[in-house]
Formats: sequence, C-alpha cells, structure tokens
Amino acid sequence: MASLDCQRCQAISQCVEDEDRVGEISTERGMSRRSFLQQTMTAGLGVGAASTFLAACTDSANTTVMKPSSTIDLITTWDGDEQTSFKKVTEPFEQSNRVTINIEATRDLDTILTARMNANNPPDIAILPNPGKMQELAAQNKLLPLSNFVDMNQLQRDYNESWIDLGTYQNNLYAIFYKVANKGTVWYNPTQFQKNNYETPRSWDEMLTLSSKIAQKQQYPWSLGVENGAASGWPAADWVAEIFLSQSGPILYDQWVEHKIPWTHSSVKDAFTTFGQVLEGQHFINGAPQSILTTGFEQVAYDPYSDPPRSYMFYMGDFAEGFITKQYPNARAGTDFNFFRFPTINPRYSNAITGGADVVVVMKNNSAVRALVKYLATAEAQTIWVKRGGFTSPNRSVDLNAYPNEVAKASAQMLTSAQLFKYGAGDLMPSAVQDAFWRGMLTFIEGPHQLDSILKTIEVVANKEY
Repeated sequence: MASLDCQRCQAISQCVEDEDRVGEISTERGMSRRSFLQQTMTAGLGVGAASTFLAACTDSANTTVMKPSSTIDLITTWDGDEQTSFKKVTEPFEQSNRVTINIEATRDLDTILTARMNANNPPDIAILPNPGKMQELAAQNKLLPLSNFVDMNQLQRDYNESWIDLGTYQNNLYAIFYKVANKGTVWYNPTQFQKNNYETPRSWDEMLTLSSKIAQKQQYPWSLGVENGAASGWPAADWVAEIFLSQSGPILYDQWVEHKIPWTHSSVKDAFTTFGQVLEGQHFINGAPQSILTTGFEQVAYDPYSDPPRSYMFYMGDFAEGFITKQYPNARAGTDFNFFRFPTINPRYSNAITGGADVVVVMKNNSAVRALVKYLATAEAQTIWVKRGGFTSPNRSVDLNAYPNEVAKASAQMLTSAQLFKYGAGDLMPSAVQDAFWRGMLTFIEGPHQLDSILKTIEVVANKEY
C-alpha cells in the first residue's frame, strides 16, 4: 500500500509539477488552486497522505518560480511617454525574473481586443482605460479572478475599499486599479495670473467672469481640443461628467451612469448646457468650434505656457502635468504651472471630484502573468512611475513625498482625501454608450443647438445596451 501510494504521489507530483497547468485547470473548474490540489490529492491518496502532500504542493505553489525566458503579451493604450515610464516600472521585474514583456499599444483598444478575442488570441494581460470594459469582459467569462492568487489582505491594506469594489464583479476581484487620474483640476499659468492680477476662481460664475475679463483684452481664456483618433470627444465628455457631479450631485450622477434616468433628463441637459457656456463664450477659444474638433488633446496643455501665452486655462486630469513638463522641461511646478480645483457649481457639492484609472486585468493564466500582476499592485512598483511624474497612485502605501513636486503631491492628496469622488461617468458605461457619448460631444461642439437630438440619439443606444 505504501508503495502504491508512493507511485500515486510521484504521478500526481509529475502532473502538478508545472504550476501553470495547475492554475489553468483550477480556473477552468472555477476553483481556487488550493481547492483543486486538495480534491486531486484526496482522490489519489488517503486523507493523511493528501494533507502531507498538499502542504508541500501549496508551499511550492506559493513560491513563484519563473521559467527561463518567459514572455508576457500585454495590450494597453499607453504609448509615448506613458509607455516609456511603464517600461521603467517593468524593467526590474523583467531582469530579476528573466521575463520579456511584449507591449502592444493602441488607442482603439476595444476594437483590437475584440478582434483578438474573436480570433481566440487574447493577450495575457490587458490594461483597460476604464472599469466598464472590465465589467463587460468579466460578465463574458473572459477574465481570470485575481482573488485566486493575489494577497487580498495586503490589497485591502494598500487600497481603499472603493477601489476594490470597483474592480469586483459578482464577488470576485478582476482588476487592479493602477494609474489613477484626478479630473478635478483646471490648469493655469501662475506667472501670467500674477502679472495680470487674476485670481483663481472658486465658483463657476467667478470662472466665467474671469474668462470674460481675459477675452475683453482680446486674449483667449481657454484652450480646448478633443481630437484623439477613435477616442475623439472624451475630453469634452470629462467636462460634462465633472459639471454633472458638481451641479446635480452623486445620487443623480449614479442614476445617470446606471441608466436609471434617461439621457433626455433635465439634469443631463443642464450639464451639457453649462459646458456650452464655455464653448459659446465670446472670444473664449481661438478658432472655435472647428479648432476644438481638430486639435489634439495633448496640444492644449502647452498653450498657457507659451511666450506669449496662447490661452490662460485648460481643463484636464492631473496627467496633464506630464504633457507640460515634457514640452517645457525647465518649467517649475507651482511657479510656472499649477492647477486650481474645478470650481463649485452647486455649494451642496463643493469640491466634488471625478476621476479615472487604468485597470490591470488577466486573460491567460500562467506563473509569469500572476507574478507580474502581484508586482504591479505593490507600492514599490508604482513608486517608480510616481517619481517620474505624470502618475497618481491609488495605493495608499505609496509615500506622498515620492511625488516629484508639490503640484503632483497636492493632486494626490486632493484625490485621496476627497469627500465626494466619482469615477468618470463615460468610463462606467457600456462601451457602445460611451462611444455614443463621445460622438455626441463632437456634434454638440459643432452645434450646441442640436442638443435635444444628440441626447435622444444616445438614449436609443443606451436602451439597447442596458
């Protein structure tokens, strides 16, 4: 009997020697790795022998042993400076684990990812620009639950519960929130404001008054551009989301996102109309509306800091700092560039903040992929990008002093201490609705008088998708 048990033990050892196969089978069966090993061992051995072997198996499984020269296929929207910074994050992992990460960058991630899945060739890891897509893929059983292999206790220590909740679908964690954007920031040139005795506005009405004051001097208070290929329109959608939250509050905001109120609801129309006050302001934006449609979203981040300034303000998430410092490497944070909080519209919702985040999801199960995800979730890995700038981390174990300057630090503090924070509305909607939202913004910029027709068109799409 002992000999037979030994033979079985050797056979099962050989079967589970490859940790990747254990992960694949356990995922297919909807079981944790430990549960799968327990079932396998109990079937093949007596309970006592199984317990002994299980301890050895799980001890081995918890120690990640990388295969020589493993390759990870990763798809993301990050290119340019963002991809350069991400590669700096992954370099230590690649070197210490003998892993190569092949990065495919595309601004049309949804289309490319769908095509690859239809061809039965999904990437190992996808870094999605919103949790809405994560929810869709999780519902289609296209993602692996991360809770099977990440340390959930550590994750709960590092992340606020809201971030974990946003990455959860039907009680399983499917996404690590990685690169977060504070979208409650309006950027300006402190030197020019001081030179002209301009004060940063605290309310929407004060901001419109300041805009008119600048325009009366035959200068342009705003720069705005929404061109971004297949994703064109999203910068204007961010305006509407931030306005909606500040104007109508979190309850209606959630109802809008969940399509519990129609797009034709007065609160949605009010948000668009309020944004229209900037679009249609006399002498507010140079070349509007056509310039808005044809100008890349990065370009607007340069205008307030040219000499002379081409504009005085622009609205964008805190990732704008990376664009500014790339174009003007000698610019001094706080002196040459800074932001003020998005102005209050309704005092009941003062200092309301929307935000965004890139989320890490897993589509294939192997030891290299699991190790990379666990690495990316750590404060140590995220601090690498934090120090380079243009990155705000949701990981509360990241030292605020790691941020490269006081402006970046202030944005991180603003985000982590916000009393009223909501994820960007479009990013929580089904992809088809988000696309319709973006297209609607392009039409609205071209002709605000078309608003009723625009909202009805989006409502038709929403009725099909929810």
